[in-house]
Amino acid sequence: MANIQFSDVTRIFKRDGKDFMSLDGINLTVQDKEFVAIVGPSGCGKTTCLRMAAGLEFPSSGTVCVNNAEVVQPGPDRAVVFQQFALFPWKSVYENIDFGLRSKGLRKEERHKLTMYYIGLMHLQGYESAYPHQLSGGMQQRVAIARAYALDPKVLLMDEPFGALDAQTRVVMQEELVKLARLNPRTVLFITHAVEEAVYLADRVVIMTSRPGKIKEILDVKAIREAEDWDRYSKIEDVMDLESFVHLRTRIWKSLREEHAGTDH
Repeated sequence: MANIQFSDVTRIFKRDGKDFMSLDGINLTVQDKEFVAIVGPSGCGKTTCLRMAAGLEFPSSGTVCVNNAEVVQPGPDRAVVFQQFALFPWKSVYENIDFGLRSKGLRKEERHKLTMYYIGLMHLQGYESAYPHQLSGGMQQRVAIARAYALDPKVLLMDEPFGALDAQTRVVMQEELVKLARLNPRTVLFITHAVEEAVYLADRVVIMTSRPGKIKEILDVKAIREAEDWDRYSKIEDVMDLESFVHLRTRIWKSLREEHAGTDH
């Protein structure tokens, strides 16, 4: 069982000698094997939440726990996929995926089996010996996701992983991630600015207020997705045409627009 729990989390940082509150009283639990997406205005603390779950930042008050243990540092139970394709440029596709498995002390045969499995799962066959600079942005991110899943983490933390991709590649990656999430579910915290992406991918969507970030609303997408059987469609555009999808997207957009309107001068 793996969950992420934010309990009364506040984050204050200093700028020019003054205190600024980034997050204010965040209470959120991501259940075992649940995919939760966070959306909100720029600067509302979305990425700060993810970094605290990763053990890269820490609350000013409150606690962040993973698997019922307080997060005090990064750990192998959590894998992070950033917007930037954080691959080793001097290592091939195969070597990038194999690298983390080496640190787990797995035998060569087992590492090879796992590496090739995720290369196949992410449609990277034929590129095993290619280096990151020889790959498109979408393929580089496929490698990053394959590397994260290959580590078999209890928790997967994804910070706008498709934000740097062109629109067409982004759609393809969203479809691939949905397939992977259904086939090999993990506890996922996913940060995005894209409302459609959040609705398409997540079991629940958390809407945050403008800074200081608070949880404004949480929408249960999974119940609607299962009731309408979204997964029978293989293409994202078919899902996005559904009335239930449009309703959720519009509801989130209206909620976010209220936050933007509140910050306009």
